[in-house]
Amino acid sequence: MKKYQIRTDLAIESVENISDEYKFEEKVIDNIKITEIIIDKEYEEKLNKKKGTYITIEFDDVTDYNNRQKIIKVFTSELKKMLNDFNILESFSCLVIGLGNEKSTPDSLGPNTIDNILVTKHLFELNGNNVEEGFRCVSAFNPGVMGVTGIETSEVIKSLIRSVNPDFVIAVDALAASAISRVNKTIQMTDSGIHPGSGVGNHRKELSKDTLGIPVIAIGIPTVVDAVTIVSDTINYMEKHFSYVKENIDNPSNKLKVGNTNYIKKDNIKDLDDFDKKKYMGFLGELDEEEIKSLIYEVLSPINYNLMVTPKEVDFVIDKLSLILSEGINKSLHKKVLESGTN
Repeated sequence: MKKYQIRTDLAIESVENISDEYKFEEKVIDNIKITEIIIDKEYEEKLNKKKGTYITIEFDDVTDYNNRQKIIKVFTSELKKMLNDFNILESFSCLVIGLGNEKSTPDSLGPNTIDNILVTKHLFELNGNNVEEGFRCVSAFNPGVMGVTGIETSEVIKSLIRSVNPDFVIAVDALAASAISRVNKTIQMTDSGIHPGSGVGNHRKELSKDTLGIPVIAIGIPTVVDAVTIVSDTINYMEKHFSYVKENIDNPSNKLKVGNTNYIKKDNIKDLDDFDKKKYMGFLGELDEEEIKSLIYEVLSPINYNLMVTPKEVDFVIDKLSLILSEGINKSLHKKVLESGTN
């Protein structure tokens, strides 16, 4: 079987595939998990990720106001830390780029975030140094996508940088994940730049310090997964379900709740042994996770059914996620906004 090439923009998912080899730091704040991964030259090719620091913030529900405020607080703190690590001074000017197609909802995260960025460059040009202290010189731009403009995105941004002359760039884009559980529930930040569209196989030229000449911080949220991932994850969940049912079917306190229990969040579910895997899953029970994905890929790809899929409520969720990113960016860039506690 042909080896399935995982479609993911998330460094944490690449690292998890070699978790026995690679070490990374984790911490939890208000039920939000933060993972810091540092990829060095040695692992660039193996992980298919550029050398740099990758911060991953994982959370659950963005539809709840209190949860969103917690996410914004954590995101702001981590972004400010990355700016400090980059030696970005408060006097440095910033260009915020919203990558993606605003007419395609799962790809509109960047443009929607740009709509709520507090831009101040025009005020600095009109008033010089008379702008109130605590505000940074910030400009924002949505370059569109090559399929609409006919122009390579990186060339548009290079031209803009030559004209606007910012000290650093923040690029926001929608990403792809290789796990259903991370769709719309993960923020990734990195100082290594970004390849727009790489997660869906639409490779555009890199946006990074190497190509643009100034520091680039890339921020993204996975909004899609491919069909191979969905089917593969479903098979894994089936195995968990069978294991949970097997362990609890004769337990009087759980007998009536088996179908309504969120077994995914339970840590005490045992893996099925080889005999039970084959008994419940048949031929699939004899395959490991990579072999299952390879098989599904072999089935779906020739008939062009390996679709990129997004949740049905994506319109509502993208609106909330873009507000989280814009508010976090505003608070990270403008000291006055952070102090006032408003966007």
